[in-house]
Amino acid sequence: MKIPYLDLRPMHDELSEEFKTAFASVVDRSTFILGEQCSLFEQEFAEYCGVRYAIGCGNGLDALYLCLRALGIGEGDEVIVPSNTFIATALAVSYSGAKPIFVEPEGNSFNIDPSRAMEKINEKTKAIIPVHLYGRPADMDSISMVASESGVAVIEDAAQAHGAMYKGRKTGSSGTAAAFSFYPGKNLGALGDAGAITTNDPELAEKLAMLRNYGSKEKYIHELLGHNSRLDELQAALLRIKLRYLDRWNERRKIIARRYIDEINNPHISLPMPNDETYKSVWHIFAIMCEHRDKLKEYLDSKSIGTMCHYPIPMHLQKAYAHLCLQEGDFPKAEEISMCELSIPLYYGMNEAAVEYVVDTLNAFRVEG
Repeated sequence: MKIPYLDLRPMHDELSEEFKTAFASVVDRSTFILGEQCSLFEQEFAEYCGVRYAIGCGNGLDALYLCLRALGIGEGDEVIVPSNTFIATALAVSYSGAKPIFVEPEGNSFNIDPSRAMEKINEKTKAIIPVHLYGRPADMDSISMVASESGVAVIEDAAQAHGAMYKGRKTGSSGTAAAFSFYPGKNLGALGDAGAITTNDPELAEKLAMLRNYGSKEKYIHELLGHNSRLDELQAALLRIKLRYLDRWNERRKIIARRYIDEINNPHISLPMPNDETYKSVWHIFAIMCEHRDKLKEYLDSKSIGTMCHYPIPMHLQKAYAHLCLQEGDFPKAEEISMCELSIPLYYGMNEAAVEYVVDTLNAFRVEG
């Protein structure tokens, strides 16, 4: 049996006719930027997330950067980010002119430790960016308390957590603003790059809408030094279709994750934390930990099971951040995760036989000697 790490075809095959109809409609209307489809998606996505406003943009990195710009964060400021996440979170801070300050994760949740974040706050700190990593919500109550006591903003990086729940609230509804990516492989993915920002602040929403469109509310009248980062009509139309199915797709992911947690039983493999009443992951990534990660990856490759490593080089050791003069050993938890994490297949359309094969193969893994 051959099982890819990710296969988008099952969901797209089901939606093929709806996609064709939506594509034809957009072409027929011949409005391709900031038209009806974008406006409708913004309304529907805001309602889905339980917030007042959603602002479509070009991608998840832009969403984070625009949030920082809208909040006036820039040169001389510091922004706290997790030490273990995709580099886009830190890049957005760097693009704004501010400095990313890395903070280690708590326990085995993979998410930022609020108590360690508190220790990093000083007069230069302007925001905290908790990442809901792998689809599991961060501890938003503790993060919000830290932010409130320190007078800093909270920008949720919800790029991997469409539909995840924290204490009954959707991710993207707890911070000052939240950034989403609709990269094709996300739980809610476009057929290209796309992103969005959510917020309950009307003034911030208006500023964000201007910043993503050359700093303009009215054509050729520019109030801000803005950018070109707009959610196009075709992607918006396709995302509107997919949004209607997102909860059903997420439920299937949860079923697969539950099987993995219940049935994978190998002393060499550590499993992620299961869902409970507080944290309801949507399992964008099912990340296991293994001290013999590279051997395990080779073994799974030999059994035709696709895997990914998220993320093999932590941000503080990337050449892009050499100017921060950080060293190996500065963030040991992030380094441990980078050496031990392995993501195994989990996607909508993965059948029971495939799940069973992955479970049985992992349980059969042995380390010689």
